[in-house]
Amino acid sequence: MSETPYAPVTEHLENPQEAAEEGRKKMDWAIQHMPILSELREEYVESRPFAGQVIGMAMHVEAKTATLVELLADGGAEVAITGCNPLSTHDDVSAALDTHENITSYAVRGVDDEGYYAAIESVLSHGPTVTVDDGMDMVAAVHEDHPDLIDSIVGGCEETTTGVHRLRAMDEDDALEYPIFAVNDTPMKRLFDNVHGTGESSLATIAMTTNLSWAGKTVVVAGYGYCGKGVAKKAAGQNADVVVTEVEPRRALEAHMEGYDVKPMAEAAKEADVILTTTGNRDVVTREHFEVMEDGVLLANAGHFDVEVNLEELADLAVDRYEAREGVEAYETSDGRRLNVLAEGRLVNLAAPIALGHPVEVMDQSFGVQAVCVRELVENGDEYEAGVHEVPDELDREVAEIKLDAEGVAHDELTDEQREYMGSWQHGT
Repeated sequence: MSETPYAPVTEHLENPQEAAEEGRKKMDWAIQHMPILSELREEYVESRPFAGQVIGMAMHVEAKTATLVELLADGGAEVAITGCNPLSTHDDVSAALDTHENITSYAVRGVDDEGYYAAIESVLSHGPTVTVDDGMDMVAAVHEDHPDLIDSIVGGCEETTTGVHRLRAMDEDDALEYPIFAVNDTPMKRLFDNVHGTGESSLATIAMTTNLSWAGKTVVVAGYGYCGKGVAKKAAGQNADVVVTEVEPRRALEAHMEGYDVKPMAEAAKEADVILTTTGNRDVVTREHFEVMEDGVLLANAGHFDVEVNLEELADLAVDRYEAREGVEAYETSDGRRLNVLAEGRLVNLAAPIALGHPVEVMDQSFGVQAVCVRELVENGDEYEAGVHEVPDELDREVAEIKLDAEGVAHDELTDEQREYMGSWQHGT
C-alpha cells in the first residue's frame, strides 16, 4: 500500500512550524508529570524493542497521547497516527508529532466524516504491524477494507470501553482475525482512568465551557459503569444532587446503596439541570425525554460516540438552533424552552473547544499499560490466538510498581508461607 488519500497535518495548517512549537510546549509540560512513560521511554530508547515495527494508531491526539506516540517511535518503531474523534485533536500537538523523523501524523481537528476515514486509510497505507486503537475504527477498517494487512499484524491494543465492547462482539462472531489486548479492562485503566479521569475531566470541562457551578444542581448520570461511578462521585463531591439511570439491575442496586437516587430516564429528565451520558450505547436520551425537560438543561456525553443523545430527534423538535456560547448549541422548542447541547454531543471532555481530556497523571498510567502491551505483542505475539485478550496481570502490576516507586510509596509483599497458603486448597479450619 503506497497511496495516501489524506495528507499529513502539516499540509492542513497555515503555519505548521509555529503550531509545532506550541504543541511541543504542551508535550513538555505533560511529560514532566508522567513518571511511568518517562521511565519506560528511558528503557525503550536503550533496548529499542520496536525496531522494525510499524505502529498504526487512531487515538485522541493531544499532549498526553503524544508522549506515548514518541515513546513508541523512540523505541524504534515507525508510527503513523490519526484521530479517533473529529473534535479531540489538538492541531499543534499533531504538528509537533509530525516533526519527529519516525512519526507521521494525519490528525486534524474538525474533519468531516470523509476526511476522518480518509486519514485512517492514510495510516493503514504505512502497512502497520501493530494497531493501537481508541474506539476500534481502525481495526474495523483493517478487517473490512484491508484484510491483506492481517497476516502481517502481530496484534493490537484497544484503549476504551466502547472499543472493547465492539471487539468482543466481533470476536463472538468469529470475525476478529488477530489478537488484541483489552487495555480498557485492566485495573490500572478502569480504577483510575475511567473513574477519576472521566469524572474529573468531564465535570471540569462542562464547568469551564458553561461558567456554571455544580453546587445545588440536579445532575443525572446515565449509566453506572466505571465512568458513571466516577462522574457521580465527583459531582456529589461538588455538592450536586445526583440521580443515576441504569438498565442493569445490579448496577442500579449498587448506585442505590451508594446513596444516589435511581430513576428511569423518563422521570429523571423532568428534574435534571444537567444530563451526562456514560453508557456507550445509543438513544439514551430521546424525544420523550426532551419533551419533559426544564428550560436551560445541559446535555453532555462522556461516552465515546455521539449517539447517546439523539440529536436528530432534538433537531426535529426544535424550532430554532443557535450558538449560546462557544461549545454550546441551544435547541429552542415551540414553548420557549432551551435545551443546551455541549460539544455537539461528542465526548465532552475531549471535544469541547477548551477540553483538555483526562488529567496527565491518570493518562500516564493508562498509556503505560499501552506501552508494555505493545512490547508484549512485539516480543510474544505469536503466543496469542486471534481474539480479545485480557492484559497479562504481570504487565499491569509492572506499571503500578513504576508509579508507586515514582510516588515514593512502599507496600507490603506476601511471604512465601502466605503465597503457599493462598495457592492451596488443602488448608481448612
